[in-house]
Amino acid sequence: MSRNRRGRAHREGPSARIDMNSLIDLTFLLLVVFIVTLPTLEQSVHIVLPTGKTNKAQDEKKKNLSISIDKFGKIFVGEAPTTRDDLKPALEKAVADDPEVNVLIRGDVGASYGDVYEIVKIAKDCNVKHLGLVSKEN
Repeated sequence: MSRNRRGRAHREGPSARIDMNSLIDLTFLLLVVFIVTLPTLEQSVHIVLPTGKTNKAQDEKKKNLSISIDKFGKIFVGEAPTTRDDLKPALEKAVADDPEVNVLIRGDVGASYGDVYEIVKIAKDCNVKHLGLVSKEN
């Protein structure tokens, strides 16, 4: 009889089982973390956009340069804070790199109209061809 048992164990080979419950839990945990953090990754500069009817972007393949103005008048190129004096060279460099760059101005609803107008004027002085004001839909 002992011979029979040895033979059976030898034929079946080692038995290994992986418990999938912990892997499934980890997968769902990562999914929830990414769902929660994804909206904050889009734009880290907190701006309350004005509402209104908007048109969709014409060409998604073009490079977009985002300029944000918060309610205190601080200016951000992308996520990096900048000054009005440093904005013009940054825009000139962006236009020199890609003359068809889309410049999107994200002005906070509490920002001064004069601040937003000044940014538009600087962009036009830098020969920006595609300029847009970003708002959120109703």
